[in-house]
Amino acid sequence: MIEVLVPGPYATVQDLGRPGYAHLGVPRSGAADAASLRLANRLVGNPEGSAGLELTFGGARLRFLAGTWIAVTGAPCPLTASSEAGAQGMGAPFWMPRGAELRVGTPAAGLRTYVAVRGGIDVEPVLGSRSTDSLSGLGPPPLRAGTTLPVGATGSLPAICADQAPPLPPAPPVLRVLAGPRDDWFADDASAGLCARPYEVSQDSNRVGVRLRGTTLAWARQGELPSEGMVTGAVQVPPNGQPIVFLADHPPTGGYPVIGVVLAADLPVAAQARPGDRLSFRLVRR
Repeated sequence: MIEVLVPGPYATVQDLGRPGYAHLGVPRSGAADAASLRLANRLVGNPEGSAGLELTFGGARLRFLAGTWIAVTGAPCPLTASSEAGAQGMGAPFWMPRGAELRVGTPAAGLRTYVAVRGGIDVEPVLGSRSTDSLSGLGPPPLRAGTTLPVGATGSLPAICADQAPPLPPAPPVLRVLAGPRDDWFADDASAGLCARPYEVSQDSNRVGVRLRGTTLAWARQGELPSEGMVTGAVQVPPNGQPIVFLADHPPTGGYPVIGVVLAADLPVAAQARPGDRLSFRLVRR
């Protein structure tokens, strides 16, 4: 078991989500920065889809009620563990003895940090996933002080190989985007405007989407677009002309036009953008 002493600003259990239910109105959810969760799981010998902890702006304190291996990835935070713990640092597995506490500081850059424990977080799955969905409320509730989390069995897991997944280099704050599917709803210069200069990440951003402030993207049509399916990475533009990049907890449908879709490989860049950061778009061809 893991006891949450302090959850930080916002902490949840996340795996790789619950795909296949959008037609029922259920978002996929899952880790906002899936690449970082996969890396943390590989480092402790877990299957990549095992559930871990997603910490927003760090600030967490965790007590381990049994000895275990853990790994911390994503937004880099200072880590401080009890004196009996092994050497600890980002991007490498380390041992937490029974009763040891881990303090996760505030990241110097980035937004979301991931903690994987060997065996995975073994809370009850909902629709095949252990992820907390901030939009629909499915899955376990956000973590709070006093929450205890069970850890799964480790007997069948392979040996830990710390060098099989080195930490990823920092990605440039550029999002590659495919045009459409509703770029015909915008003025002729809207796509060029999207890519012309960086946007600033708004304080209103969350796991649903990254809200941006910058060049206004004008609609060329009046009226309403019938609701249609939305995908993670969709760049939706409401009537105010300020784009929103949909993240893991986005709604399955939406009624505002989508000017483009961010490539899946660049979604971790969007997921790690914090308020005040600047993001640029670059149009790519199919």
